[in-house]
Amino acid sequence: MHRPLALLPALMLAFPAAAQAQSTLKIASVAPDGTPWAEGITEFKTMVEGKTGGKLVVRPFLNGALGDENETVQACQRGQIQGVGASAGALASIVPELNVLELPYLFRTWDEADHVLDKVILADLDAAFQKRGLVLGFWSENGYRSFGGSFGFVRSPADLKGRKMRSQESPVHIEMYRAFGASPVPIPVTEVLTSLQTGVVDGYDNTPLYAMAANWTEVTKYYSVSDHIYQPAAIVYNKAFFDALPADQKAVVLSARDDLMLKMRRQIRALHQVLLQTLGEMGIQVHTLSAAERAAFEPAAKAAQQAYLAKASAGEKALYDKIVKALAAYRSGKK
Repeated sequence: MHRPLALLPALMLAFPAAAQAQSTLKIASVAPDGTPWAEGITEFKTMVEGKTGGKLVVRPFLNGALGDENETVQACQRGQIQGVGASAGALASIVPELNVLELPYLFRTWDEADHVLDKVILADLDAAFQKRGLVLGFWSENGYRSFGGSFGFVRSPADLKGRKMRSQESPVHIEMYRAFGASPVPIPVTEVLTSLQTGVVDGYDNTPLYAMAANWTEVTKYYSVSDHIYQPAAIVYNKAFFDALPADQKAVVLSARDDLMLKMRRQIRALHQVLLQTLGEMGIQVHTLSAAERAAFEPAAKAAQQAYLAKASAGEKALYDKIVKALAAYRSGKK
């Protein structure tokens, strides 16, 4: 009479084993559809599900569907979602060492940034992420940030004096605007467009890619190509979730460092000049700062760096020193 019940464990093992083994990786991003970030996350989904035979399912949530960057980074750390794609500025709310990477005019070129991220500090940041309950998947980038607004070109810090500028919710960005003479207004990325439309802020800084994708260009009259902050971004995972994955699935997830990282960087960088031209075609006036104009920002940029370092932890200062030393050696070798 009880034989069917006795057979149940065996049937569960024989029939739905694949379903039982399936895991889900929810990954959030504020990236809008159609951007290289959205396409990269979609490609990541295809790669992971293909290589794991569908045992690890990736569910992307784009365009801020699960909240702004800081909210989703915190949700990932808490394990409410398993992954997040976010800028270094947002990830620094959990991993403060990342603030160092966004100091103004720290990196002069893409190559310098790649060298430092990939060859100098990767192990340091791997450890810093894991210490905070996260796992660094792979780097991508937002790119070089420049100034946009409705009040004119930003050719020197004097042009920012007294201006209300949207700042990313990051101590580095806030210190930078203060050093440049502006009034920083920290606003989540999902609320920036409304703030620009209603005059809560006069302008912002971001990449042409993100400004266009988020429709901030609708209220932008001037765009000054200052390239004052190189902003990395990354895909990261909740450590408890990652640690629970089988070894073969961990290897697939981490293989994106080789399979997708360089591809996403190339795609984003290839669009940079194209988008600057597109801004002009949209009626936005675009000015690229000359070497002399960029040099005018250097004293204020240095002041912003020192203001940040005065409050930074010993770990952040050590990472800064390591980066500066590596950059000096790299630049010397390029001569």
